[in-house]
Amino acid sequence: MCGQRRAEPAKLVVDKVILETPEDTMAFGRTLGAALRAGDVVLLDGPLGAGKTTLTRGIADGLGVGGRVSSPTFVLARVHEAGAAGVPLIHVDAYRLGGDLSQLDDLDLDTDLESSAVVVEWGEGSAERLSEDHLVVRLTRHDDDTRTVVLEPHGSWTTRVAELQAA
Repeated sequence: MCGQRRAEPAKLVVDKVILETPEDTMAFGRTLGAALRAGDVVLLDGPLGAGKTTLTRGIADGLGVGGRVSSPTFVLARVHEAGAAGVPLIHVDAYRLGGDLSQLDDLDLDTDLESSAVVVEWGEGSAERLSEDHLVVRLTRHDDDTRTVVLEPHGSWTTRVAELQAA
């Protein structure tokens, strides 16, 4: 269950990070989530089973949003309400959208993209249009069940990631 208190941002490593367990993936997500603010767009890229939803659970925890986070595959998007110190999280699974993010407007979400942090699974190639300022998180699953994470910042995220690294 996600907590209601927003975590303090920890140091965010840009270079390749090895995540050995699901708990490591959650912890990395918490660090990233604590650094997010309204209007942020994060694209999660990786094959099935790479840990995108687990990472999103950590992001939600770091943002301080409440409720259970699960993959929105069949509903396309879920809105997770903000906790006392956080911003809402919109969790999108773009796999079935086929690159047409205009369908997000048709979902009648309870919040708008500018006032929320947006995490998009399977969104590369289309979700970038949501914002020039976005962060791509590439997850790779290895045979030994570890994951590798590589961050690819775009726009203002280049400076933000550098600042988080230096903190």
